[in-house]
Amino acid sequence: MARYFIRLSYCGTAYNGWQNQPHAGTTTIQSVIENALFTFLRQKVDITGCGRTDKGVHARDYFAHFDLAPLDEIPTLIFRLNKLLPDDIAVHDIIQVAEDAHARFDATSRSYEYHLHTEKSPFDIHSFYYTYDTPNIEILNEVAELMLDHVDFTTFCKFHTDVKTMNCHITESRWEKIGNQYIYRIKSDRFLRGMIRLIVGVCLQVSRGKLTIEEVKTAMSEKRRTGQDWSVPAEGLFLCDIKYPYL
Repeated sequence: MARYFIRLSYCGTAYNGWQNQPHAGTTTIQSVIENALFTFLRQKVDITGCGRTDKGVHARDYFAHFDLAPLDEIPTLIFRLNKLLPDDIAVHDIIQVAEDAHARFDATSRSYEYHLHTEKSPFDIHSFYYTYDTPNIEILNEVAELMLDHVDFTTFCKFHTDVKTMNCHITESRWEKIGNQYIYRIKSDRFLRGMIRLIVGVCLQVSRGKLTIEEVKTAMSEKRRTGQDWSVPAEGLFLCDIKYPYL
């Protein structure tokens, strides 16, 4: 058996996240790809993703791994999978890697982007959050920079998670304004469940005057919620960059 990484992208709007779910009738990205592999290869292939994305979240750059007898025609497999898969999932590459390579545990960093627009657009309606106001980019970045000063992100984790630590090592956290578009980019070794959407929400709450910078600093220092928590909608969130030491 050989191990392969599969690189893909997807629009998560129609799916209940990446990971297979035990509930009957629940459609996930993982289940759709595994079904396509079964249809073409006529054998069950289990795939392991680089991480979980929640319901409605997208990925421009996603990796998963699977084990299979050595493949002779990888371009053919990519083409056939793309013909079998729905239009909102695309396979870009299949790469043979070392037998012990792991799509989740070997990733050295992950990056996400959150996109919001201040002007309604009929195009790509599932790829951004339309907000009614005009955020202050300086304030957004002042809040974003706080993330670089902390390791414990209890303030920005959904309740009732089963993680052993709230520690994340953030190496990038910044906003960019392009016309009527605002893009938040964050890079870390790991992320907590719901973390990025809560961070974006806090940035916007401060910009709207519903929270102060000092209140956010205090909440993070005391490892508690702000009291003005807002998890922004999933449609603006993209997993966009996964780094491995050997790719």
